[in-house]
Amino acid sequence: MTSLTGRVYLIGAGPGDPGLISVRGLRLLADADVVVYDRGVEALLRWARPEAERIQVGTPAERSTAQDAISILLAEKAREGRVVARLKWGDAFVFDSGAKEALFLHEQGIRFEVIPGIPAAVGATAYAGIPVTYPGGADAVVLLRGNEGETDVPPDVDWDALAALEATLVCYASNRLACIVLQTLLAHGAATDRTAAMIYNGTMPSQQTVTGTLAEVMSHTAGAAPADAGILVVSEVVNLRDHLRWFDERPLFGKRIVVTRSREQARELADALENFGAQAIEAPTFRLTAPEDSEEVERAAASVDSYEWVVFESANAVTRFLAALTRGPQDMRALGGVKLCAMGPSTAECLLKHGLKADVVIPEVRAEAVGDTLSATGSIAGRRVLVVRPDHLLDVLATDLTSRGANVSDLIAYQTAPESTDSAAAQDLYRMLLDGQIDAVAFTSPTGVGRFAALVGEEQAADLLNTTVVAAIGPVTAAAAAELGIKTTVMARTFTVDGLVDALVEYFAKP
Repeated sequence: MTSLTGRVYLIGAGPGDPGLISVRGLRLLADADVVVYDRGVEALLRWARPEAERIQVGTPAERSTAQDAISILLAEKAREGRVVARLKWGDAFVFDSGAKEALFLHEQGIRFEVIPGIPAAVGATAYAGIPVTYPGGADAVVLLRGNEGETDVPPDVDWDALAALEATLVCYASNRLACIVLQTLLAHGAATDRTAAMIYNGTMPSQQTVTGTLAEVMSHTAGAAPADAGILVVSEVVNLRDHLRWFDERPLFGKRIVVTRSREQARELADALENFGAQAIEAPTFRLTAPEDSEEVERAAASVDSYEWVVFESANAVTRFLAALTRGPQDMRALGGVKLCAMGPSTAECLLKHGLKADVVIPEVRAEAVGDTLSATGSIAGRRVLVVRPDHLLDVLATDLTSRGANVSDLIAYQTAPESTDSAAAQDLYRMLLDGQIDAVAFTSPTGVGRFAALVGEEQAADLLNTTVVAAIGPVTAAAAAELGIKTTVMARTFTVDGLVDALVEYFAKP
């Protein structure tokens, strides 16, 4: 009997880049109760519901025994009445065993749907600058079963015809199998100077592409790690790569850059870095928590129209305070007669995202700069000023404004706490720094500097970080690093995430 509640979605996750999943696949992933996923698509898990069960089941094109276990698992979860998102590398029906899973579900009376994904044969080649078809040549494409065939024996095809065919041959294969395929083509009459490519980690920041003649690529695969798999392409279209390559030409391509922001904010910087080709390694060192007195925030937001100035000390302070404002009896109209001051361009940008323009933007996070700027707009003596800040910035600004005669309310909108980082992940990061495998560490706040130093060990932090590039969003963050003996290599000209990324691009572009 077919289950009326439980069902399975076989979702093609694309060949690696998490941005290549379809809109429908992303929506179904976000609604699933259980996510069963291949290794290599973990980046997509950030779009799953926090409470969703996550089960990793292995590599694409698993062997038959493992595949049977996966199919049984999917059916069991669906019979429990749960919605299952089965994330398949690439496309479930191309270079994969999704059809086996679908047939098993059909036989078991389990409802399922197939959501197509970008096959590795298309995605990896496009990211390598190799069109699988081209007008006037390579008018046919042959997809040859490789690793998913569960054997290192080449497929049973007419190799004489295949060797003579002027087409693009694409195969997902281990180095061992790719070597056998190339050797077999040559043995059946393929020209030794015919062009080929082997694409590893396609569409990922770690993508590598090896090109050459059949004989040269065969020699490469024979000498490389046998089990490492990639996309093998045999076609004259490989010659177009020199003109059409774009992915691995981006300015930060292949650079490993550690992002130390809070988990809530890390994705903004990671996405910006990845757009330039970097591999962003998220190492959230702190998290944001509610203040000790949440009701105080609600009260301040409800009476915000009684203040003449509101000073926001961080972007998160903006977000937290405005959320409290809209939860209460007031809304954004309450700010109509209130002047807004933003400490730092990032804080001003956050206000703009909420449709609010800061009357004053302080370039640096310095208390005296705020007092001087506000005083320049008119005397602040007797003025009611609300300062909205995190706990770690202390009350320096409130104290300075009070000394100038202002009537100041100092409001803590949120607290920061150490992130509960997986010890194995921390050890991996430590080892990567020690081995020189990290190209840069990006800091966007003094808090991030301190928490990161605590993560890797305060005594070792300076030595570890002084062997790599340290990027700071501004002088205050750089000063916090200097206090720990950490030298800043790159500093943004404009103290924003985009400014920090631009500074890294400029630095790594130097000859």
